[in-house]
Amino acid sequence: MAENEEVAEGEDEAPKKKPRKPLLIGLILALLLGAGGFYAVYSGMILAPPSEQATAAEHGASAESLPPVAFVPVEPLVISLGPRASSRHLRFRAQLEVSPEYQKDVELLLPRVLDVLNSYLRAVDLRDIEDPAALINLRAQMLRRIQLVTGEGRVRDLLVMEFVLN
Repeated sequence: MAENEEVAEGEDEAPKKKPRKPLLIGLILALLLGAGGFYAVYSGMILAPPSEQATAAEHGASAESLPPVAFVPVEPLVISLGPRASSRHLRFRAQLEVSPEYQKDVELLLPRVLDVLNSYLRAVDLRDIEDPAALINLRAQMLRRIQLVTGEGRVRDLLVMEFVLN
């Protein structure tokens, strides 16, 4: 019975407190590491965008070393969209990016380019024309068709200047 009394007396005593020293050290270390990480990012030591000089040195390119380029304007097109469309017409204007040595050749082929663009834009589904995100796909399709008409390597890019539904 004496043993039962000793156990009962032990339960009445307050439980031992856990040491707070490791918790305090962990908290201080976390604050110091957080502050050090903030300073490293804020000062640009890590995760900083590369400077213009470093980017130019990596790529070996500067403003003077850009390849020669010429632009050939394409006559504006007005495409009727049909009775089911929410808009009645599409106004399209673009320029072709070409190498200067092919500029005359591409200018001679502009009637074919206009024909291809006109035919393609009339055949495209109305949902694709009205969707703002579809312009990237339309542009890629038109560029490929233009490159087929003018010959591979003559037209570098199609720059869409105006694509307006009204």
